[in-house]
Amino acid sequence: MSIKDAYTRGQFALSFELFPPKTPETEAVMWKTVDELMAFDPALITCTYGAGGSTRGTTLHVLQGVLARHRVAVASHLTCVGSSVDELRDYLREACGLGVSSIVALRGDPPKGEDAFRPVEGGFRYASELVALIRAEFPQLGILVAGYPETHQEAASPEADLDNLKRKCDAGGDVVVTQLFYDNADFFRFRERCDKLGITSPIVPGVMPVTNYAQIRRIASLCKARLPDAFTRAFEAAGSDEAAQFEAGVAFAARQVDALIAGGVPGIHFYVLNRSPATVRVLDHVGMKRTRA
Repeated sequence: MSIKDAYTRGQFALSFELFPPKTPETEAVMWKTVDELMAFDPALITCTYGAGGSTRGTTLHVLQGVLARHRVAVASHLTCVGSSVDELRDYLREACGLGVSSIVALRGDPPKGEDAFRPVEGGFRYASELVALIRAEFPQLGILVAGYPETHQEAASPEADLDNLKRKCDAGGDVVVTQLFYDNADFFRFRERCDKLGITSPIVPGVMPVTNYAQIRRIASLCKARLPDAFTRAFEAAGSDEAAQFEAGVAFAARQVDALIAGGVPGIHFYVLNRSPATVRVLDHVGMKRTRA
């Protein structure tokens, strides 16, 4: 089954995003997370790809490990940062050889210390170019692309940002997965605008359950995600109590996911930060059935 089919055959699809761990201890936590989340029968597990390919080997190691442990489709993130077209082809060949079935195709952020994206010699400037390469030369791969309900921070305008998303979909993007957001109204407006522009790829909301207020404020500032008043009030009421922050985050995320499901989304992509407790609690809260022991 293709990744697009997973979202268009009438079944609700879950996916979970990992990142390459840096130590044996954090890797052990990640594998425990994967084992626990597999109880919810996800359609896809993804793993991020470091700036300039800095985690290339570790990304593939993670995905190999997932495939060795579980029967589930896996997707590697891939960015244009720091790579020539030939280097991107090499990575795609290696990923296919290891059993990777989909790619999350991204332009990528500028390297640390740089204020603008600049392609390397022989590289791509836009994610749509990477999508077109994959579709033309690796047709067996599914392609996921990023969407931004609150507009990409580098976009000249919301309209320009949406035009860029349409180019990625027209080039071969099968599924749109959104940046995290905390006001569902932003997502539903985004989905409506995509529909009006003729974007027909399934649009999957990306959700990050919050367990630490300071952490999410840092993450939100980096990607320019707005934290609504109800969200901040809940965390301010929790104060510095870590357990209270965890409960506030789970409760908010459960309400958010409930409303997204009621709004007819084809699935949810969870940014789990290699830890499962909050996501498991959210899925239990919204009545997701565990299909595995």
